[in-house]
Amino acid sequence: MKGEAGSRLQDEKPKQEGHIWGSMRRTAFILGSGLLLLVAFWNSVTWHLQRFWGASGHFWQAQWERLLFTFEGREWTLFVLGVTYLPALSFWSLNGLLLVVDTTGKPSFISRYRIQVGKNQPVDPVKLRRSIRTVLFNQLLISLPMVVFFYPILKLWRDPCRRELPTFHWFLLELAVFTLIEEVMFYYSHRLLHHPSLYKKIHKKHHEWTAPIGVISLYAHPFEHVVSNMLPAMVGPIVMGSHLSSIIMWSSLALIITTISHCGYHLPFLPSPEFHDYHHLKFNQCYGVLGVLDHFHGTDTLFRQTKAYERHILLLGFTPLSESIPDPPKME
Repeated sequence: MKGEAGSRLQDEKPKQEGHIWGSMRRTAFILGSGLLLLVAFWNSVTWHLQRFWGASGHFWQAQWERLLFTFEGREWTLFVLGVTYLPALSFWSLNGLLLVVDTTGKPSFISRYRIQVGKNQPVDPVKLRRSIRTVLFNQLLISLPMVVFFYPILKLWRDPCRRELPTFHWFLLELAVFTLIEEVMFYYSHRLLHHPSLYKKIHKKHHEWTAPIGVISLYAHPFEHVVSNMLPAMVGPIVMGSHLSSIIMWSSLALIITTISHCGYHLPFLPSPEFHDYHHLKFNQCYGVLGVLDHFHGTDTLFRQTKAYERHILLLGFTPLSESIPDPPKME
């Protein structure tokens, strides 16, 4: 028996190594292909965007200098207001619209795009109120104090309220670095929170919603909100010594993307939420944001065997993907 077990272990080891190297090759192929495409279209796309950025640049520079004059000597206040108020406005504006659909079911055609059919129709009002209270607590009593301490840390590297606004190309570089850092930090902190010793006490709160809605993107235990929500988004601007304008745009974009990832609807012309929705459904798959590290570590293998994986694309029409790529019929 021992000999057979040892033989099986020896047979499995090369398979595991082959899986790891295969994942590395596939990841390298994806990243390499993406880089080639980026280089191919870089000059064309950025030329047009740079023209727009440059044409409006003088206007925004003038507005920024006017703000600096208004808050002269109180740049700390300008920073805190900018990093908290504008991203929060983006978050609640989008979630306000989604909550109308979640609580009333109107407009009814939106329901056709629901990922988990039959769930949250309508959403449980008691559960929703409890979640909104937690989100407000996290924003006001955790995010706000962290932003307050964020400012002096940034100033040690470079003043975020400096006079010159960043160039378009520099902001694109920052955005790439922010995204990479967030992917790495979120993936590993998220997997850590799924460890049995942490999941029950901390992360289980977020997973009360097996069929997520937009607003619960920030529904989390305070520890999780710091480690998995705030820090992955804050480290990038610290590393890059970013300007306040870059931080506001990045924070707003990050909140909009996480809302879409949790919204429960695969809507036309918006990023696909299928990946993270599947994580809420199954718990042990799809831990990251982009999916690159999931592919590398093999934590998306079950997901890639499902119809949800086939639907994990940008919807460029108005026919719901649940209709064009339906789930197989359930076995009775």
